[in-house]
Amino acid sequence: MKVPDLYVGKRLFVGEGEPTALGIGPKEIRGSAFLEGPTITGDPGFPNVWATVMISGVNNSDLTESPNIPGALCTGTNNPYDLAVVGNTALMGTVDTNQNVNVGGDLRAQGEVMSRCGGHILSAKKNFDIPHPSKEGYRLRHTCPEAPYNDVYIRGKVKNTDEIELPAYWKDFVDKSSITVHLTPIGAPQSVYVKRIEEGRIVLQSSGGLPIHCFYQVFAERKDGEKLIPEYEGTTPADYPGNNDQYSISGYHYDVKEDV
Repeated sequence: MKVPDLYVGKRLFVGEGEPTALGIGPKEIRGSAFLEGPTITGDPGFPNVWATVMISGVNNSDLTESPNIPGALCTGTNNPYDLAVVGNTALMGTVDTNQNVNVGGDLRAQGEVMSRCGGHILSAKKNFDIPHPSKEGYRLRHTCPEAPYNDVYIRGKVKNTDEIELPAYWKDFVDKSSITVHLTPIGAPQSVYVKRIEEGRIVLQSSGGLPIHCFYQVFAERKDGEKLIPEYEGTTPADYPGNNDQYSISGYHYDVKEDV
């Protein structure tokens, strides 16, 4: 049955139940609505009941042209979106999509980002962010080089000094016996070498007694966990023989494909 335009001045209830969130008595929220569902909006062609609210492309002959949406991430000859929200959106559960996710700004995650669709995840930086090993109330963030060790490094330049100062937190953070030093003289050949490694510093010496001027790179292995096992027998990251809980793997589960 078709009826002319219907105006509801107060609340519209369709189905059973008492939606107390919409107010009762004098606290009723006018213009509000409760639909028990399931509800279909747009094209009626859903083959099954997939959700409480099901939204598909516009199926209205009154709309003859695609609207102009400034800043739209994708466009088409018809309406580019099945659902458009102006403003913030909060989704309190799992979000499943079998197509692309287009992001115009930052994509931020509080947990791991994983792919189950056969492709690797590319990351501009691989970081770790941990409680500071020496300063209470501080955190420590490093961006990680790719190597078969759980290494950290510092680099820089020394001039007219015979010491490389190490970060203060290294005494609680790295294995001192794993420290290696690479020196590159600046300006002219110099016989610069590492005389000794002490807590908090590396002492250099020049065999010719000339003022030291060089670049340095210092690598050391973290000691706040087990050693990395770079090669192991297995077919997925789950086969890692060490403690997998100590690692956040970029693209973890990328080679697992589940039947749905």
